Amino acid sequence: MIVTIHQPEYLPYIGFFERLAASDVFVILDDVGYQKNGFINRNKIKTEKGPKWITVPVVGRSPNLKIKEVLIDNSKNWASSQWGSIISNYSKAPHFKEYSDFFEEIFKKKWNSICDLDIYLIENINKFLDINLKIVKSSDLKVPGSSTERLINICKKLKADNYLSGPGNEEHQVEKERFEKEGIKVEIKGFSNPEYRQMFMAQGFLPYMSVIDLLFNEGENSVKIIKKI
Repeated sequence: MIVTIHQPEYLPYIGFFERLAASDVFVILDDVGYQKNGFINRNKIKTEKGPKWITVPVVGRSPNLKIKEVLIDNSKNWASSQWGSIISNYSKAPHFKEYSDFFEEIFKKKWNSICDLDIYLIENINKFLDINLKIVKSSDLKVPGSSTERLINICKKLKADNYLSGPGNEEHQVEKERFEKEGIKVEIKGFSNPEYRQMFMAQGFLPYMSVIDLLFNEGENSVKIIKKI
């Protein structure tokens, strides 16, 4: 049983889904403090002028609020503006039409919670990428503790043998030892952005774009790229 645990992200990058593809259960940390200037409500797309942030405006971005409590600021015309940016930069991509209906419906619907929007997108993009795993919210598990202790308790509750951590945690040897004392093996999932076809190649390949950049350009081949088949 391989478990990965992470905050929800908006239209995440490829590495996020690589981790999910290698896991059995994904625990969404929805009851931890909201972090500003992260990826919970924004990500990047490629444009003719380079990378561009697409952002869902939110209200109450205080770290005192849990992620599941943060609401989208629907007083701003973010959805139609964002969909317009996606169309202008990807409508000529080889596989745009295969996914455009789904994303158009997303931007037509009114969303109140950024967490709900993120989870819905992740669940459905998993289907496009043929990623089959169980998704649970940390708030539903009702596991006590904080920081590493809570991660360990989540793994124990799910009877995990392995905890799959993301890149950037390679130096946390003390935490790794704490997991292993509980009989849970820790694996650090590194990430090296694979190159694929993109729009606007005159500026070269841009890594770390939202996964929609991959989908619109590679279509069904995205599955092989994510899973390294």
